[in-house]
Amino acid sequence: MVFLAEYYLWIKALHIISVIFWMAGMAYLPRLFVYHAECEAGSDKSETFKVMERRLLRGIVNPAMIAAFLFGGLMLAINPSLFSDHWMQVKLVLILVMSGLHGLFSRWRKAFERDENRRPSRFYRIVNEAPPTLVIFIVLLAVAKPF
Repeated sequence: MVFLAEYYLWIKALHIISVIFWMAGMAYLPRLFVYHAECEAGSDKSETFKVMERRLLRGIVNPAMIAAFLFGGLMLAINPSLFSDHWMQVKLVLILVMSGLHGLFSRWRKAFERDENRRPSRFYRIVNEAPPTLVIFIVLLAVAKPF
């Protein structure tokens, strides 16, 4: 890990870039669900949303999450003392919540893919607020380092 310590700021930059892409997708995907839920199943519009959702999740959101975890994990491996900081412990819990939300989004995308969505667009409008809310707290923790 001493070798990687020289590259800590580069790893941190790549982590931030990955998180930006992950969060952009996490903010956009439920917005697509809002519009998709308002379409008739099997319609041309619905089929277009299926393609958009699949490409967004598989092409951007999933790889960005994996990269964010990889680079974040490397930073923690280089500086394991961060685990003892209370702000980091809270941040990691919020990241687990965000990851669970990511899993739900994936499950909901698959339900749309099978034309089995049973939730109204209002549900997705409300859920659409969760990723930005989590990001606000995660960023505040990472920057202000309270506790």
